[in-house]
Amino acid sequence: MTIRFGTDGWRAVISEEFTFTNVAHVAQAIADMAMSDSDGAIPTYVIGYDTRFLSDRYAQTAAGVLAANGVRVLLCERFAATPTVSYAIVDHKADGGIMITASHNPPRYNGMKLKAAYGGSASPESGRRVESILTHNLRTGRAPLSMDLDSARRQGLLDDLDPIPAYFAHIRSLVDIPAIAASGIRLAIDAMYGAGIFHTDRLLREAGVEPVTLHHEMNPGFGGLHPEPIGRHLRALAAAMKEWRLDLGLATDGDADRIGAMGSSGFFVDPHCIMTLVLDYFLRQGRRGAVVKTVSTTQMLNLLAAEHSLQVYETPVGFNYISDLMLTNDVLIGGEESGGISVKGHIPEGDGILMGLLLAELTAKQGGNVEDLIRQIMDRIGYFTYARNDFEVKPFSKPELVKRLADTAPAALAGQSLSGLNTRDGIKYLLADDSWLLIRPSGTEPVLRVYAEARSESGVQSLLAEGAKLAQVAQLELV
Repeated sequence: MTIRFGTDGWRAVISEEFTFTNVAHVAQAIADMAMSDSDGAIPTYVIGYDTRFLSDRYAQTAAGVLAANGVRVLLCERFAATPTVSYAIVDHKADGGIMITASHNPPRYNGMKLKAAYGGSASPESGRRVESILTHNLRTGRAPLSMDLDSARRQGLLDDLDPIPAYFAHIRSLVDIPAIAASGIRLAIDAMYGAGIFHTDRLLREAGVEPVTLHHEMNPGFGGLHPEPIGRHLRALAAAMKEWRLDLGLATDGDADRIGAMGSSGFFVDPHCIMTLVLDYFLRQGRRGAVVKTVSTTQMLNLLAAEHSLQVYETPVGFNYISDLMLTNDVLIGGEESGGISVKGHIPEGDGILMGLLLAELTAKQGGNVEDLIRQIMDRIGYFTYARNDFEVKPFSKPELVKRLADTAPAALAGQSLSGLNTRDGIKYLLADDSWLLIRPSGTEPVLRVYAEARSESGVQSLLAEGAKLAQVAQLELV
């Protein structure tokens, strides 16, 4: 058995590698780490889970292992979104947490996200420690300890937790939900059968807004839907926007830490535009702070930040890198192209629920519709469009691929001269007109991603085509 932690925990196919036995082994390694860091005190961990097949049972397995090792467990009494569970860690001053979820991955996957005391993803170093302890335990034949949950409750090692009330109170302090209600904005919420069910819609209903809801039933296999809120997976939401003549559609992924949106015409509002809209909205209100983005995120943020002399930090892909900067700097907004975004005053964790509500607030307060608002920003900074292609690949050396691509970098791409290279995560070709091409392997799937942002649709497609050729040649040469 080889278990590796990617950019946000461990994920694997259910009943193949992701089994109760393996979950118990990983939980034992996490318990060993927690106890070694406790200095004799009793550590506390929050354990939550999403709506996937057997997620509740996997969470119970992990809880039994941690409790048997002397870790106090706060076990969510029902499914909850990752940001809700992460906020509970901070709210209860816990030492860390485990979230059973495979996030946006296809239904056949499940996973374990390891959370730190600050509510965000645990550091890569913590993931490597868990891997090392796990390897040692397996090599020495150490079996996971286990305790039935009723016994754990009687011994004070396990309490059931409803994390939603505290999380909702916190979200109400960050979003002007009454203003959304007063505006009369017509909303649709697509939970994609994920853990966002009864989160955004419930917050809105409590304020008197009755949104149209899609995929809000329990369906552990997601009805065959891929729970990633990107355009091609949101056809039902696009159809609902037109049928019901709605103003804004909001979609969250399998564990609701990612956001996607839809305009009134069925136009997909990607996370690049969402971050741009929220940053612009904050700047109009006089808010200030640094901007943190991953290498795969829009240049529109750089241009807006430059208008207000704000610092921009660019990180590798993975919200843990954004978390690090949010913990040590005055960050106004931080996020990545996949839809994980957070803001000042919140935990350093991607939160699709919060960002969807902020998008509804800014649309309600600024009038018009979300498409008009992004168009107004582009009238100032120039037009940008973005796309990404994914290619299934066999394992290869990421450093060797990056080196080969850097050594053979062309002088121009898609008619634009090369202005620089960024090898922080994969290889990013920076072009003279602020467009760019990025080639990088996924940290969670056997996939090579090719990203591009350009000033025109044709420019994006040209960059993607050139990126695919560059990646294919480099891989063949490596083989």
